[in-house]
Amino acid sequence: MDKFIICGGKRLEGSICAQSAKNSVLPLLAASVLTGDPVVIREVPDISDVACMAEILKEIGAEVTMADGNVRIDSANASNHSIPPTLTRELRSSVFMLGSLLARFHRAACAYPGGCDIGLRPIDLHLNALKRLGVRIREREGYITCECEKLKGAEIALDFPSVGATENILLAAVGAEGTTVVGGAAKEPEIVDLQNFLNAMGADVSGAGTDVIRIGGGRPLHGASYTPVKDRIEAGSYLIACAICGGEVEVRGVGGDTLGLLLHKLRENGCKIHTKNDKIRITSGGRLKCNRKIETMPFPGFPTDLQAQMTALNAGAEGVAVIAENLFETRYKYVPELIKMGADIEVRGRNAVVRGVGRLHGAVVSCGDLRGGAALVLAALGAEGTSEVHELSYVDRGYADLEQKLGSLGADIRRVRA
Repeated sequence: MDKFIICGGKRLEGSICAQSAKNSVLPLLAASVLTGDPVVIREVPDISDVACMAEILKEIGAEVTMADGNVRIDSANASNHSIPPTLTRELRSSVFMLGSLLARFHRAACAYPGGCDIGLRPIDLHLNALKRLGVRIREREGYITCECEKLKGAEIALDFPSVGATENILLAAVGAEGTTVVGGAAKEPEIVDLQNFLNAMGADVSGAGTDVIRIGGGRPLHGASYTPVKDRIEAGSYLIACAICGGEVEVRGVGGDTLGLLLHKLRENGCKIHTKNDKIRITSGGRLKCNRKIETMPFPGFPTDLQAQMTALNAGAEGVAVIAENLFETRYKYVPELIKMGADIEVRGRNAVVRGVGRLHGAVVSCGDLRGGAALVLAALGAEGTSEVHELSYVDRGYADLEQKLGSLGADIRRVRA
């Protein structure tokens, strides 16, 4: 297995552009099967989650071509509505295929989706919403089978603003007869991006970015060429890296409005932040104060996908921080690895008390999930001495060319292939 060798303590300087958002690209790929016309998604990052979704599309009979960062999907001859368990258990976002396949074929089958082990992440909200659209669902031995004669528009009220459930409803409802109204919808920028992509294909979707979304179903959809939004989580990770290491870094492609609470927290740490249009510049002296409290919430709250990285920052700062993880119940699995680097962290259920030690030290650590793995890389960048970060397959799920990008900013990081 690949590993990173990281010599910590190097200041970061320079400018970097964020990749297209993983959390946008995956539902857009799922949406491509809503039409038999060719669809092109541009500037797609070379990450393993995208490769897995491409394999799922091929399994249902679509032709997928990847070249120069662009993905072309032609599903004119797609006919298979069943996704192999080996693929669904690798990728949580495979669940988006339920909505798309039901809209296209009125049937879909898959195993329960997998991905990183950060909690139960039940899909009851997805399935209950699909039932409201007229779908019959059978669950047996870890397998889900969905079918209907036709999809019918409905009013759907989500008990929790689930991003995945909101996206699945949009994908199914564009193929339904009549209007669907989703109350309590997730407001993430990636939801807006999916709306814009569906409308580019000829759909009638409005309200994304608010808690009420309306979908006028039944319109014929056609092919489209589309560039997704940039990855605010990747951008946030680079900003946190600069905060930890010290230096001055500009991240391009992401506006401050999508990372408002992170920027507020980084200012609390002692960093200077300047935003202009789609550029964010951070300046850090490297000696940071702990945040008093970070509490993850649905957008526009603090992103759960940046919780681990900020815990790593606070572990090497001065003071005491309380981290509250409100979305996923087992998202602290990276903490024992940070403790190997000298961190003083006590996990109490969904809360973690972080007593900053001023600076971490190098160690041999292993990634256990995507964002926890990113946190270990960032911690190693700021630590004293050399670290080895193992199990990079988790990090590769969401970060393309991570070592090259960090290296371009001055980090001493190299990948060693087994």
